[in-house]
Amino acid sequence: MKKTICLILALLLVCALCACGKQAAPEETVFTMGIDPEYPPFSYLDDNGEYTGFDVEICKAACDYLGWKFQIFGVNWDEKLVQLDAKECDCVWSGMTILDSMKEAGYVISAPYYDNTQVLLVKEGSGISSSSDLAGKVVAVQLGTSGESLLNGDLQELTDTFSELITCDSFLKCFTELAGNAVDAVFVDLPVAASYCADNAGYVIINENLGAEQYGIAFRSGDAELCAKIEEAVAALVANGTYAEIAAKYPDIVNNLLFLNS
Repeated sequence: MKKTICLILALLLVCALCACGKQAAPEETVFTMGIDPEYPPFSYLDDNGEYTGFDVEICKAACDYLGWKFQIFGVNWDEKLVQLDAKECDCVWSGMTILDSMKEAGYVISAPYYDNTQVLLVKEGSGISSSSDLAGKVVAVQLGTSGESLLNGDLQELTDTFSELITCDSFLKCFTELAGNAVDAVFVDLPVAASYCADNAGYVIINENLGAEQYGIAFRSGDAELCAKIEEAVAALVANGTYAEIAAKYPDIVNNLLFLNS
């Protein structure tokens, strides 16, 4: 019996020593991308109920390159920075306009990757051919967008001519209002308008270049290192051709991608 007990104790000691000699597996890095779930062609749900879009594909490829686990969090666009600060996501990357106010507030902003303009989307036969035709009309814009900021800022004189400016929490809701004749025009980013027109007949884009801007990625204050890692990964995707391969799937935006057309 004593020999058996000694043998068991010896085996337990060996097991303990082996366990001590093992190193803990490195903790997996999980990167959560904050997106607008209804912002084609940059971020949206496909027919299979999966998130996709140019920004989504690039972020996933960057995470694959870095060996990180990729996750998506759908933000409320009007509350995107609040949700970023609350650490519900690690960045906001979804056709996000770079604003000086974000930098002044301390957010880390990536280098710009896309040149954008604000346009008007109207129905064919509406009689609206320029912004000057919007006097007395109802116009819709998405909450929390640069378009809303422009209409309540630099373009306030134009807004004052509208009979009403209404806000919706997504561009798709703006387009639904237009389809139902509840509004006469939607103030929207050009690539989003182009994507909608490609899938829906009977609409016209009035491109007056009402607001030029650039897209970037927002990170929390103090996350400059994280931003740099993502930028390095994206640069690698550009260098190895992956970036161009993904961009080719989105012909409406490829000509305005700065990393391919600089």
